[in-house]
Amino acid sequence: MSRGRPPYLQTAGNPPFIDRHYPKAAELLRSWDGEEELTGTALIGVPISKPSISHSGASFTPGVVRKLLQSYSTYAVEDEVDLRESANLMDAGDIYMHATDIKESYRRMEETVASLLAGNKECVPLFIGGDHSITFSTLSGMSQMKQGKIGVIQFDAHHDLRNTDDGGPTNGTPFRRLLEAGVLQGDHLVQIGIRNYSNSSYYHQYAKENGVKVFTMGDVKNRGIAEVIRESVDHLRGKVEHLYLSIDIDVLDQAFAPGCPAIGPGGMTSDQLLEAIYLLGKEDKVCGLDIVEIDPTIDFRDMTSRVAVHCLLEFLRSRGSKR
Repeated sequence: MSRGRPPYLQTAGNPPFIDRHYPKAAELLRSWDGEEELTGTALIGVPISKPSISHSGASFTPGVVRKLLQSYSTYAVEDEVDLRESANLMDAGDIYMHATDIKESYRRMEETVASLLAGNKECVPLFIGGDHSITFSTLSGMSQMKQGKIGVIQFDAHHDLRNTDDGGPTNGTPFRRLLEAGVLQGDHLVQIGIRNYSNSSYYHQYAKENGVKVFTMGDVKNRGIAEVIRESVDHLRGKVEHLYLSIDIDVLDQAFAPGCPAIGPGGMTSDQLLEAIYLLGKEDKVCGLDIVEIDPTIDFRDMTSRVAVHCLLEFLRSRGSKR
């Protein structure tokens, strides 16, 4: 009696249906063994949501995003490009969080990012959160390894400039913390999609007093997303050597992001966000990005996580088009 794997017993996690002529986006993702040099993009899960002001299961998002890569192909029909020919995407795994100590988890994030980039200077990390509090640690870790200043383009309904005295470091404080720590300068931060009734006068004034460049949703609607992106890049040009993209999914209208803890009307469409990511992917200075604030436990048919997957694919398509 032979001992091999029975013919119809497949590896757990494999897609239930395979078409030999329909390559899945999951095929782009190769597991990193820790030895091979990372010279392209690397997917890194940052599964934390305990610091969220709102109830959130965002810590589950990295696994859901990986699973959903099985739902899409590698082919971009509009420009007839197969991402398998241009994308170099490694899966570096998830950062292991402390079960109860949030500050220790922040320390682990920062140390992991700094250590990863120390040995892989050309790597462009794609962080899948997690809530928005991760950006303080990911950017702090990157700043230790990058020569020159890092500018940030933030997609968000909120300023995320809250004080830490009233609740400690949360998903509402990352950019305040970065400014106060000197990791980021105010005029090196561009915020896109800031929305009515999602902020207070105090924090809006704080943003202006610190030189933060703010594009409201009114600006996005009136000028168009392509023009807003052009102005954002022009604003940072000559001031910074690197660009970091921070995508809070609550920048989207609630119709496009039902699985976001802080949903609200009046936000961007998924099409506007995807266009923005594609345009920014062409910028040589982009050194990394994060996608945060998705809660798969309250999502509907993974609609919100699917936007994150498309953001990743559009970023890869854009970077490949430069070659």
